[in-house]
Amino acid sequence: MLFFIGMEAGAKENRGRILFIGSYSYGWDTTQMQIEGIKSVVGTDYEIDYEFMDTKRVFDDVSYQNFYTGLKYRLSKVEPYDVVIVGDDTALQFMLNYQSELFAGVPIVFEGINNLQLAYKVGEDSLICGVVEELSYEDNIELALQLIPNATKVVAIIDSSDTGNAERKNYYDCQEAFPELTFSELNSMKLYTYELQRALREMTPDTIVLYITMTEDANGKKYSSGESAPFIHEYCSVPVFRMVEAGIGDGFIGGNVVSMSKSGSIAAKMAVSIIEGTVWPVDVESSPNVVCLDENILREFNIDLDLIPEDAVVINHRISFVEQYYVVLVPLGFLIAGLLGIVAVVLCNNRKFRKLLVQLGEAKNIVENASQHDFLTGLGNRSKFVADLEQLIAEQIPCTVIMLDIDDFKKINDNFGHSAGDVALQTVANRMKELHSPILTSYRYAGDEFIMILQSAQSKIVEKTAYACRNIFSKGFMVNGEEHRITGSIGISSYPTDAQNAEALVVCADRAMYQVKRSGKNQFAIYDESMAGLQEEDV
Repeated sequence: MLFFIGMEAGAKENRGRILFIGSYSYGWDTTQMQIEGIKSVVGTDYEIDYEFMDTKRVFDDVSYQNFYTGLKYRLSKVEPYDVVIVGDDTALQFMLNYQSELFAGVPIVFEGINNLQLAYKVGEDSLICGVVEELSYEDNIELALQLIPNATKVVAIIDSSDTGNAERKNYYDCQEAFPELTFSELNSMKLYTYELQRALREMTPDTIVLYITMTEDANGKKYSSGESAPFIHEYCSVPVFRMVEAGIGDGFIGGNVVSMSKSGSIAAKMAVSIIEGTVWPVDVESSPNVVCLDENILREFNIDLDLIPEDAVVINHRISFVEQYYVVLVPLGFLIAGLLGIVAVVLCNNRKFRKLLVQLGEAKNIVENASQHDFLTGLGNRSKFVADLEQLIAEQIPCTVIMLDIDDFKKINDNFGHSAGDVALQTVANRMKELHSPILTSYRYAGDEFIMILQSAQSKIVEKTAYACRNIFSKGFMVNGEEHRITGSIGISSYPTDAQNAEALVVCADRAMYQVKRSGKNQFAIYDESMAGLQEEDV
């Protein structure tokens, strides 16, 4: 099907107007990804407004009717829209119910749709096109079988929401392709919280677990992807595969995932083509999928990293010494090989030759360790911190920087000597090491300053980690055989909320830390705009 919508001669030469209607709230992680994809295309060249049905939080007849009434009123007060983009199944169904009344003659672009049958049916309408969210169950199960070759069953974590009901059929339809596997499900809406926890704990190692959706349990407790991922990771005894990018890095191992941001950008390109009056040669497109895996989870469950597909996107990848210093090591390797060849000829089977080999191995280990770690504390050094943080930001992974500074550290050195100061630094470092987890890493930043990277920007996780960091200073420190109380000030900032690059993120954390020092020390503060411009000399 082709459709062409042009502008009449003499039409007003203003920017096109786009309305986005989302099934969920702006805070829902996949919604944010969709909007990011749309913004990457429309930029500032088009006016775009947003409406959110918020069905993950409240979805009943009253809420539905209130949204309709409010939207109808707002539409009566603004200029007409050139295109409407609807995100996810509920928004598409709302549009179909009220299209003739609210958006007669207005082109509709959908994205994130799980009900493929409905999407392809409405795509026959010359005013409707879009992108379906085509979760590849077969591809994900095949990927899981590569990583868990002894699997005998598949369990889906799902609920009875619109998305869950649409995907349930797709899930069981692929059962025929894997006759050697048994298929079942955990419907979160039919399980109380404790039942859900128990079912996750009782998963056996021969189980492939697929997370589809879990918005609520039988207790009425609501879950976003950002909340369900760490919850499931905490209780599930096996890795959990995910078919969209949200939640990967928060506890899910990953999978053959739908990119919601790319789906949003494709929908936006369709909308722009309609506004500009060009021909769009397709009515419905399949979602862009890519294999994405979290190396931390692979390591946690002792899965061989050599099993990772070559074309996979790997997050939380630990860069090896060879990868980091490849440009230097290659010529150095040739040089060492040449020298060893000469030594081998001259001193074959000689003790000196064997001793030289041992020394070369020890030297390599020393260079590798020294290049990435602080000698005094054993923590990663500033160089490694910057490299790790820049990699997370380059991959657009939300993360948080937590800066810790020992209060009045100079007095420790002045009153007890530099050796006592070293002991204090080592004590803080050792307590920080006790907090290490797959998403929390500690570094010595400079002098008496330490810094941590938390691979999450979720407010609850950030706050919980902040309290744990503050407890580092809750116990006394032994200095010259006597116990003394040492306090610390903590500043916190998150990407992408507070800053868009590593340097600015550290500056924000630093300002939050100095806000604590100015307010009495021995506490933590999360950066906000009121702290902009605060410097050390303000303390």
